[in-house]
Amino acid sequence: MGLMSFIKEAGEKLFHIGEAKAAAPAAAPASGAAPAAPAVDVAALNEKAGAAITNYVKSQNLPTDGIDIRFDGATGTVTVSGTVPDQTTKEKLLLCCGNVLYVAGVNDMLVVAQAAAPESQWYTVVSGDNLSKIAKQFYGNPNKYPVIFEANKPMLTHPDKIYPGQMLRIPPAA
Repeated sequence: MGLMSFIKEAGEKLFHIGEAKAAAPAAAPASGAAPAAPAVDVAALNEKAGAAITNYVKSQNLPTDGIDIRFDGATGTVTVSGTVPDQTTKEKLLLCCGNVLYVAGVNDMLVVAQAAAPESQWYTVVSGDNLSKIAKQFYGNPNKYPVIFEANKPMLTHPDKIYPGQMLRIPPAA
């Protein structure tokens, strides 16, 4: 448990920021003062973002029953709580929540139901990386890239489709 850091400017684009249509111009107040800024319902926006992340997790075929996912836009933090069946599911859930544009951290409050398994290491992709290069760094053998690819499915759909800033699970060497 704890806080995992992610790169806020990298990840899945779930929030559709910048895609909204421009609002109609407001009428100027009679006093000649500048028009008031529209009220923003921060709680509703945070709830909508949390729902978008939950839907993304579901789309990755990860369990969400009994899992609570909340987003705090002020800090860019997702808090994930509940019980998951195993360590692998926990790690994939955390990655799904963190590899989202505008998410800077994930507060891990998950409990693993099954006996503890070895935890994976985490790696943030940099420019010029590929899974073979990462496998050589962690396992000493570039041909073990399928281990990393499989460990990050379904978030990864192809071994060549990784991007700078993305965080990956690196499972213990077998």
